[in-house]
Amino acid sequence: MFDKNGDSMITVEEINQALNLLGLEAEFKELESMIKSYIKPGNVGLAYEDFVALHESLGETYFGALDEKEEETQNEDLWEAFKVFDENGDGYISAKELQVVLGKLGLVEGNLIDNVQKMIVSVDTNHDGRVDFCEFKNMMRTTIVRG
Repeated sequence: MFDKNGDSMITVEEINQALNLLGLEAEFKELESMIKSYIKPGNVGLAYEDFVALHESLGETYFGALDEKEEETQNEDLWEAFKVFDENGDGYISAKELQVVLGKLGLVEGNLIDNVQKMIVSVDTNHDGRVDFCEFKNMMRTTIVRG
């Protein structure tokens, strides 16, 4: 998805570009220092299994046992991520809003509204046709933390 040059590796630059497209500012040097330990010697970026390991590590880091302050910080971070998708600020992510963000990221999954609606349905637990913050938070926690 973020592998822009199709070499089956996700470089720090490609991750940085994806974050920027989402409106999330990341200091390149910090991002690089966090990611480089997951890149195998001789590779220019993360192979799929390296990305999975990074993803699982982030899940443990951000969604492990939290004290009250950590949970509050986590909720604030998730709220900031939610606002990236909730473009009109109504507190919900619609299929159209999700399609716009996927398009900004250059992801083909967003080309057809039917695909995007299926994504919404997959996390829309109250079946109102859109994703609220609680549904988004649950989706992020179950997607990032496996098992």
